[in-house]
Amino acid sequence: MINKVSLTAYIAVSFAMIFWSFTFIWYKEVYHFYNPVTTVFFRLIISSVFLFLLMYPLKRLQKIQKGDLKYFIIVSFFEPFLYFIGESYGIKYVSTTLAAVVIATIPLFNSFTSSYFLSEKITRMNLLGIVFSIVGVGLMIFNKEEGINASVFGIGMLLLAVAAAIGYAFVIKKLTSKYNSISIVTYHNFIGIFLFVPLFFILDFSDFVQTGFAKEGWIPLVKLAIFGSSFAFIFFTFSVQKIGVAKSSAFTNLIPVITAIIAFFVLDEVFNINKILGISLVIGGLFLSQVKIGGLRDRIRDYIRPSE
Repeated sequence: MINKVSLTAYIAVSFAMIFWSFTFIWYKEVYHFYNPVTTVFFRLIISSVFLFLLMYPLKRLQKIQKGDLKYFIIVSFFEPFLYFIGESYGIKYVSTTLAAVVIATIPLFNSFTSSYFLSEKITRMNLLGIVFSIVGVGLMIFNKEEGINASVFGIGMLLLAVAAAIGYAFVIKKLTSKYNSISIVTYHNFIGIFLFVPLFFILDFSDFVQTGFAKEGWIPLVKLAIFGSSFAFIFFTFSVQKIGVAKSSAFTNLIPVITAIIAFFVLDEVFNINKILGISLVIGGLFLSQVKIGGLRDRIRDYIRPSE
């Protein structure tokens, strides 16, 4: 039976996935005006200012304890730095739906890392789920609407984001035992700004000056900062704190479905048979990767032959 705290965590992580699904749409809107590094750089600045102004008067920000700064820097290196580089460039070169599907493979790779670092057993059902998901992603990659060269680069960058997300989840677990979710997100976004400063001035500064202020680009940029970099991370970190990494990461499965529906209505993306089959295989594979055969067998047995 789900207790009140777990229910709150499940609701929080569901909202996090909804917000992150919308970010794939907002990225596409911003990219009409600004480059990926510019987008992430100002996304972090807006998010940090918003969180400090909102949370500092409420006295919810905890001070970083001695010896913990290095963990915040490591977390910031994984997310937002590596993750946003991979995600932002990946979304630029592939469709929103495909990007969401690749990001949704995070729980699959978490199975491997958990097996290696935490000695958790990978069952045949888990492996079958991984194969299904890889085939599903392949169906969406080899799609007439996707450029082959662009997809290869885009998928590579998205896989970088997946790797960063896995590293982030493992390190963030250590911090959640000592800090609240608001403090963790505020500090890792703030540190992330300094990590992006060199990239912004080397890669994007001249283009940003040339483009100037574009209202149509800043509206989705603010949405990315407030909902994608602030509330979504707070909700996800809270869920990790309450129900753990594995259960929270499993909700990533919702992202491609939500994003595909949004992209269909908002961006008029084609929803063809390849995408339908690809999404179905990925979601089915992700489900299988989370199944524990013994537990499933016991539930079926109890249902068929309930205890007297």
